[in-house]
Amino acid sequence: MTHENREAFRDALLEWFARCGKDYPWRRTRDGYAVLVSEVMLQQTQIATVLGKSYYSRFLESFPDVTALAAAADASLLKAWEGLGYYRRARMLRDTARAVIAKHAGKFPHNPHELLDLPGIGPYTANALRAFAFDLPGAVVDGNVTRVLARLMDFREAVDTAAGQRQIAQWAEMLEDKQQPRAYNSAVMELGQTHCRPGLPDCANCPVARFCRAPTPARLPLKRLKTVITAVDEHALWLRDAAGHLLLHCEEGRRRTGLWKLPTRAASDIAHLPVVAEQPYSITRYRVRLRVHAGAVDHFPLAPGEAWMAPAALTDLPMPSPFRKVLTKLLGESTDRM
Repeated sequence: MTHENREAFRDALLEWFARCGKDYPWRRTRDGYAVLVSEVMLQQTQIATVLGKSYYSRFLESFPDVTALAAAADASLLKAWEGLGYYRRARMLRDTARAVIAKHAGKFPHNPHELLDLPGIGPYTANALRAFAFDLPGAVVDGNVTRVLARLMDFREAVDTAAGQRQIAQWAEMLEDKQQPRAYNSAVMELGQTHCRPGLPDCANCPVARFCRAPTPARLPLKRLKTVITAVDEHALWLRDAAGHLLLHCEEGRRRTGLWKLPTRAASDIAHLPVVAEQPYSITRYRVRLRVHAGAVDHFPLAPGEAWMAPAALTDLPMPSPFRKVLTKLLGESTDRM
């Protein structure tokens, strides 16, 4: 783009955003902490989910600042994050809060190098903090921006390679409005969410369509071969003792450390037992079918990390969403039969 075209592109984009931009709660704040919480939540979760189920507002109510988050116990932290998945994000947020307190007296730095020195802060998040919290230049490149730029520039190479990412980053830096980085980055991201969306874009109503070089934008961006989705079964036990207590297991693995769930067993051990509930869910490249089997208490001795819990205690325990759903269903059915 010529200098004149870049200026005209920015003007058209920002004029559209001033009229049509959505009013998200993280756009009403300049608090680096609140912006960081929104960015980390939205890395793996759709905006509609974060807002529709009030995850963002509830998390900030529980932990309103870096001091509160830095002091959070695992159980309360994971409970506040429950339903968002990818629970390592919550612990990394806490690590970031602790580092901001230790290194910067509780105030987020503006300098890119100091931001990148914080745990959990990579180039994307550092730029997002600079742009959205401090209104400083920092070209923000997510999936929406990548799609917009690939189409705008008619980029015919894969965007998910190192070379492709470098090229997209160069264009993002070239086009960014350095005088209004907060508004500009919000605008180009929202353009990708609305008009320049995946699949069939709304080119007829796009505010910057006249600058787009792609003759067939629906075919862009190009990517390498798609990840193959693997279907797997997960087998869990539904056990209740004479007092009505449930057998639960506290995770210790990387993915769900500190979360409680129904105990799982190898398919060869329990697949022959009757299935009382099923719950599908997805995690990274796996499509999981959670199958819950009813068993006899005396046939399954406690394994490490397992404990009997009263149903009343479940509300306060952090738990993966698929297991929460099947437990709610099974406990509801048990109540109906009483």
